[in-house]
Amino acid sequence: MSVSIDIAGLRPERVAVVPSPLAELGMALHALSEPGHHPGLQGWVTGVTARLDPHLADRMCEADFLWRTTFSDLFLPYAGVPGGALPGATLAEELDLLDKLSDEQFVDAALEFTCALPYGTPSPSVLADAELCRRSLELAAARGPQQLRFTRRLLDEPVLIRAWLRQFLEDCDEAFFADTWSRLRHQLTADARRRTDLLRHKGLTEALTSISAAVTLDERAGRVTIDKLRQGHSLIKDGSLLLVPTSLGWPHLTVLHRYGWQPVLHYPVGSPEIASPPSVGQLTLRMTALSHPVRMQLCRNLARSTYTTSELVQIHGMSAPEISRHLGVLKKAGLITTRRRGRYVLHQLDVTAVARLGSDFLEALLR
Repeated sequence: MSVSIDIAGLRPERVAVVPSPLAELGMALHALSEPGHHPGLQGWVTGVTARLDPHLADRMCEADFLWRTTFSDLFLPYAGVPGGALPGATLAEELDLLDKLSDEQFVDAALEFTCALPYGTPSPSVLADAELCRRSLELAAARGPQQLRFTRRLLDEPVLIRAWLRQFLEDCDEAFFADTWSRLRHQLTADARRRTDLLRHKGLTEALTSISAAVTLDERAGRVTIDKLRQGHSLIKDGSLLLVPTSLGWPHLTVLHRYGWQPVLHYPVGSPEIASPPSVGQLTLRMTALSHPVRMQLCRNLARSTYTTSELVQIHGMSAPEISRHLGVLKKAGLITTRRRGRYVLHQLDVTAVARLGSDFLEALLR
């Protein structure tokens, strides 16, 4: 599983690395709503929450579906502006870009998470399709009365909701984000400058792989692949590829691949992630390997000491080919190590790899 971006024919000057205050505000709202996703931000979340005005906190809950699951494409509006645009230098500039989206774009993006609208393929707007509208309200009702009220207002009066959202984001800026952005923008600007230098002097492959081990580029095929637990595809024709850094985003590596919008890779900087996290395929191999009861019993032995195949045969009362087959599955998954001592081959559990499985799985889910 992965999300791919077809960049065949993309000129180097059409790749831009630019910080985005609006995207960082979106990630800030997400971290405040889902602090469990961001344990490294616990101090910041506690500080902001403690001084947050109760009325603003209530408004934050009113439309939190826009940022709780992850954050909506509405926080990357430059990707949807006709003809394409770059992130603005200030929040006000980016809110002006948000205003340039059509009502159809705004509503479809706002309902992405809660109403299961088509994402990577062309489809009628929910504002123009009665059946999509009905389904959106039905799915919103399943999520609770507050969600239903907001969705109904969004469908009936999108202009008023757009004004509400802009005012809310401006109030968040005044309450806590302006101070946060003043501290973070220097780090993000420095990172964008470094990636741009990599892009100019060492090429797109070097720039992309420096972002995350989950990002690869097949230059011959003209395709960027982001290793994620989902499927998706985007095609660049006459647009650009935007790389947007975030200081608040780890462990999320977000890919905007909405049909008709220019692709955006929103990546975390200064993240504490493991140097070489396993791919989704490797993670699947490891979890599948551990799902068999015999291999779980073998792991119990190998966690305590090294064993030869013949010793394991005696312990488990199985044939040598059977034990060898199970050991082969564990080794292919990277869960055991082997070393030779004379004529004996010793097997041992890689305790570090097993201990990381939980965090690796969570990172893959949230990536």
